[in-house]
Amino acid sequence: MTIIVFGGSGFIGSRFINLWASRKDTKIINVDKLTYAANQDYLHKVNNSDKYTFYHEDITNKKQINEIVDKHQPTIFINFAAESHVDNSIKASEQFIITNVVGTHVLLEIYRQYCNSRAGTKFIQISTDEVFGDLKPYDQPFCEQSKYDPRNPYSASKASSDHLVLSYINTYALPLLLTNCTNNYGPNQYEEKLIPKTIKSIMKGDKITIYGKGDNIRDWIYVDDHCDALIKIIESENMHNRYNIGSQNEVDNLSIVKMICNKLSKLEISLPKDPLSLISFVDDRLGHDKRYSIDNTRITEEYKWQPTTSFDNGIDKTIEYYVKSLLYK
Repeated sequence: MTIIVFGGSGFIGSRFINLWASRKDTKIINVDKLTYAANQDYLHKVNNSDKYTFYHEDITNKKQINEIVDKHQPTIFINFAAESHVDNSIKASEQFIITNVVGTHVLLEIYRQYCNSRAGTKFIQISTDEVFGDLKPYDQPFCEQSKYDPRNPYSASKASSDHLVLSYINTYALPLLLTNCTNNYGPNQYEEKLIPKTIKSIMKGDKITIYGKGDNIRDWIYVDDHCDALIKIIESENMHNRYNIGSQNEVDNLSIVKMICNKLSKLEISLPKDPLSLISFVDDRLGHDKRYSIDNTRITEEYKWQPTTSFDNGIDKTIEYYVKSLLYK
């Protein structure tokens, strides 16, 4: 078996490759544009393996991607490649449309033609719960049948790619799978995201900026649990073509920041300032969704999958990683 991973040098993609390589005797092809959030050091365990091949390429380059696919004849396609930071999409959205929409369309077209001559393949598109929009405190969590209501340029671009995938399933009857996952966290996440940004701010004695009142709620999943779910989906006979992946772990932003502050305060390291004193509230993000929550019933019942990392343990492991990386940089 050969698996081709698009966006495999980013946060989630690299964790997936490392987990897959530790379990499977499979050739892995990693195609990544190497934007600011990617890092080849994340893959140091597999970089020198004869089972691993890397291509520095943009998924919108149809000719080059076609050549890579023709050369390696993969059985599994999985697409992590995406621009993902909401704040960046609000400031400048063009690259989000190019990568998330045009790039996905390029991959789907290549896969559609490839499928005509190759049976037994799968294509997994990685998406987000943000495509479903905002939830009120009393609303039920998002399920696979929830209506789309993207409310910022990032989520709109991901919703567009989702609709492309679903249209190719309906029109061409392709073996495509779509997963919508909640907020990931863990080692290797780029520092623009809330949890690593908070840890690094505390370590440096910088302000910890929190939008609004910090009462926006997200369902958080440890990145390796997300990757375990994807591996289950790849390995299994699929009853459905889409799955929501979540941890049923809703926490508001301020509680997360205070939790990290308290945990770092208890470590035997020297901190520049009292972590809690660094908290600073700023004007809310434009169009900031209040709450996301995922109903993961389908995947837990169909595959007997459950997230195994508690939020407390996951935060501990994440803090340990970033503290070490900053102290011994």
